[in-house]
Amino acid sequence: MPVAVTYPGVYVEELPSGVHTIVGVATSIAAFVGRAWSGPVDKATTIYSYADYARTFGGLWRDSTMSYSVQQFFQNGGSQAIIVRVASHTAGSAAAAATYTIDGAVFAAAWPGSWGNNLVLTIDHNTRDTANVSLFNLTIVDDTNTKNDAMKRGGSGMRETFYNVSADPSDPRFVTTILAQQSQLLRAQSGLAAAAPYKAPAAGSAGAPTATGSDGAAIGAAEVSAATNAAAGTGLWALDQADIFNMLIIPPFTADTTDNGSATWAAAAQYCRDHRAVLLVDAPSNWNPANTLDPSALGAGAFASYAAVYFPRLLAPDENGNLQTYAPAGSVAGVYARTDVARGVWKAPAGTQASLQGVSGFQINGQRANLTDSLIGKLNPLGINCLRNLPVLGSVVWGARTLDGADIKSSDWKYVPVRRLALYLEESLFRSLSWVVFEPNDEPLWASIRLNVGAFMQGLFRQGAFQGQSAKDAYFVKCDKDTTTQNDINLGVVNIVVGFAPLKPAEFVVIQIQQMAGQIQT
Repeated sequence: MPVAVTYPGVYVEELPSGVHTIVGVATSIAAFVGRAWSGPVDKATTIYSYADYARTFGGLWRDSTMSYSVQQFFQNGGSQAIIVRVASHTAGSAAAAATYTIDGAVFAAAWPGSWGNNLVLTIDHNTRDTANVSLFNLTIVDDTNTKNDAMKRGGSGMRETFYNVSADPSDPRFVTTILAQQSQLLRAQSGLAAAAPYKAPAAGSAGAPTATGSDGAAIGAAEVSAATNAAAGTGLWALDQADIFNMLIIPPFTADTTDNGSATWAAAAQYCRDHRAVLLVDAPSNWNPANTLDPSALGAGAFASYAAVYFPRLLAPDENGNLQTYAPAGSVAGVYARTDVARGVWKAPAGTQASLQGVSGFQINGQRANLTDSLIGKLNPLGINCLRNLPVLGSVVWGARTLDGADIKSSDWKYVPVRRLALYLEESLFRSLSWVVFEPNDEPLWASIRLNVGAFMQGLFRQGAFQGQSAKDAYFVKCDKDTTTQNDINLGVVNIVVGFAPLKPAEFVVIQIQQMAGQIQT
């Protein structure tokens, strides 16, 4: 804003630089949707380690394929994940929270599931005002000694104590409000009133479960990907609560499920398109490379470039040291994250450095086996990413194509790193150019856009994100009277065109060897 001059002399005016730095978004946040032993249902929860997962969602559980998938993600290099726990809501088989009655008041575990049967509640009246019969102290322990679930395991050992809470709804320390806002273990349900149920101080009284917490029936598409979830914001659509995620993993609904079904993959692939993310698809466990495989049957359809399928299933030891079969998406997502940190999102998450940690082998059509070069040569042209074992190197990811990557399709989005780099650029520019909205739509604005977007692209070019030996060969940024006409201006539109030359992985390395003939005297 110009300085208002009033007296003869020197005036100082600070001018804006016009720099609006574009910050690249995260690329390695994995979203998981599946069943868990405990934790909030249909709520997107961010975690930063497997210990975080175990604390909130109960750790490994044989009925939760997601628990193993999350463990494998962090084991292979993942650093941030978003968890959506889903549970059966079908009448008669829905997951239910354990309830407790103590001195006439009814409490319930914070989340449904058999984990709530491990809780031990204790009340005492050693409060700040013993004459106030509505005040009490409440202690909740997730007891490690109680063995309630099918794995005969106890609770987490978490302990919570709430002092001077009240049974009086008009009290600022009303126990229902305090538990809802502060407790990770318990909620108050009924039986609370200003003068009851606490008539007089007692040495202590413990609550016993009056209704058994239940894990409910196994989950399915109804809880994860059915259209009703979209309207309710549950299942897959609970991820709307998250700010950003880059990879989506939906582990098999149950341990013996061979395929989540084409309807689930179709809904998930479309959801990834809408949120600029990539879906990692687990190939069905009954796929046999000796037969003709059709990845299009997985259902991604028009959104195939936002998905990638990995084959075969993994063999890895469980918590007891016994080999079990696992879907590979969680481990592969960890490789994605590790590669992003080491090399960048433009590097294919495959090759000799894309090792799979904790993997003992692979299972193909129910048998332990390893893919050979000839079998991979049959699957790779179909857009099926293979997992294999190499001497010395061990188990590795050996493919980097999207589900749109079959040779016959000749798609621009054939390769995973090209698709992921484009999504990274789109999301970064989308978030960082919000300052443009409502600015005067003329050359000063266009020049500022070119400056800021160009600086961002130049930084990526210097990191090796694009092909080309010079910037003009690697990318371009256009925003001027050619991209934004007077009609566009009249409509309130500014058009920005950003192009880039992607790096494509060297899938086939051809070595030509020629024998040199001896020198001939002429």
